Amino acid sequence: MKPRHALVFLVLALASPGLRAAAPQQVSASYDVLRNGWHVAVMKETFEARDGSYRIVSESSAVGILALFERHPLRFVSSGQLTATGLRPLHFEGARSEADPRRVRADFDWKAKSLKLAHDGRTDTVPLPPNTQDRLSVMYQFMFHAFDGMQRFESIMTNGRKLDHYRYAIRADVEIETPLGRMKTVHLVRQRGPGDSATEIWLAPQLHYLPVRMVIEENDGPRYEQTVVKLETRP
Repeated sequence: MKPRHALVFLVLALASPGLRAAAPQQVSASYDVLRNGWHVAVMKETFEARDGSYRIVSESSAVGILALFERHPLRFVSSGQLTATGLRPLHFEGARSEADPRRVRADFDWKAKSLKLAHDGRTDTVPLPPNTQDRLSVMYQFMFHAFDGMQRFESIMTNGRKLDHYRYAIRADVEIETPLGRMKTVHLVRQRGPGDSATEIWLAPQLHYLPVRMVIEENDGPRYEQTVVKLETRP
């Protein structure tokens, strides 16, 4: 479960978001992660917003035989400001331990419009486009976005190594079965270019448009699935 392979690494920083009703101040969620149909990890996440700031922590712990080799959980943290248009990341990082050579980090300087990326023993500074999210904050930015009547959108996201541009088609009222019951969802499907991975996300309107299922199929690689097994919110 390398950082670049973690399923939550998928997707979207929403451009020009429309706002909806107030999002919850706290979210606690758990997901099962499968690789090519095999249960490989349990992911637990917390979101907390207070005093104009937010913090998200995501930890993925290997299960089964994989747990013998990956003893430390894969931990991602995103923190930043809570604004009128949702989440504005200031800092993002991910690693299995302090000594993890695969550690990634992103620091957002919105005033200077620059993004500093640290990975693989190197540091890069690149221009910071408006509305950029990190690979963790983007999943909670959905709570602040209005999808009514939308058919597609474009987005920008960083995983701590680079910036990626995504294009998604939107389908409303798609019903799926989940461990929490049958749900009507908003279904996001990535519009792929050459070499792009296939990505799909299902958001639950009744759960503040948080993701309840995600699938990524890497180009000529494995297929990852992430399915919600627990999701609690507090106003």
